[in-house]
Amino acid sequence: MMPLRFVRIAFTLIELLVVIAIIAVLIGLLLPAVQKVRAAAARTKCSNNLKQIALAVHGYHDAKNRFPENTLAGAGGPYGPQTKAWSWLARILPYTEQNSLYQQTSDLARTLYDAQNVVVTPVKLFLCPSDTAGSPRSDAADLGVWNPPFIDAAPTNYKGVSGANWGWGDPKWKNLGVNGSWDGLNQGDGVFYRVDWQAPKGFQAISDGTSNTFLIGESLPDFTHWFAWAYANSSSATCAIPPNVPFPPDDDYAWNWEYSTTFRSRHSGGLNFALADGSVRFIADNVDLKTYRALATIRGGEIVTLP
Repeated sequence: MMPLRFVRIAFTLIELLVVIAIIAVLIGLLLPAVQKVRAAAARTKCSNNLKQIALAVHGYHDAKNRFPENTLAGAGGPYGPQTKAWSWLARILPYTEQNSLYQQTSDLARTLYDAQNVVVTPVKLFLCPSDTAGSPRSDAADLGVWNPPFIDAAPTNYKGVSGANWGWGDPKWKNLGVNGSWDGLNQGDGVFYRVDWQAPKGFQAISDGTSNTFLIGESLPDFTHWFAWAYANSSSATCAIPPNVPFPPDDDYAWNWEYSTTFRSRHSGGLNFALADGSVRFIADNVDLKTYRALATIRGGEIVTLP
């Protein structure tokens, strides 16, 4: 009888390399799909954040019969942490399950400096999951630079829409507001701007219709020093300039008002906006500028169709 022989089975080097190459190809095909799924999930979460913030604005309005306001003292200041220049985002804290944080401000009676433990606290709802800029920073305009004593501040990815009027910088973006003003910082023709407490308004002021008017949009803290969620001078942006507009070459963009006070996102192809009726829409980067501006005003009388 012939003795049994055991044959050792193994891959040759060439076969192993072929298997590795096939696995690499499969991973290469799968990775973009996974990234797309993650991006879609983050965009949906961002949309939900905006929805919740808009509903909080509605809740505030139900209680106060007006929109939450920004309380910068005036166009000429004073600015900085030793003021009570709280933002509209700070005012909706009790309506976003953040009442304990709000109470630490003593009903916003404390200065930002005295309540810096609040100013430095990141609020998850105010941060887009597509972005990574959620950590407190020391370079916030008015708070971490200029106007000492300096404090750190937590950022926000969501800002109120000041309207579509703008009067500074590059002439191609200048736009006279439907309210007759160029000053989109202090006399915006939208819902929110840094001294809007001087002209309180509610839903009745939106004669263009709540379903045709932007309320809140996305921002990127990495591209601006005006990023602090708690501060009135950092909580609004303009639609006078297109979304995600490219920065000029060799420009210190983070200090450039006209490019850093705009709406931006990490989403591919556009960004989310909450409308005054509480709905959320994705607006493409290539949106017609006239339409984009019309959607930002509260009583321009424009006839617009949501893109």
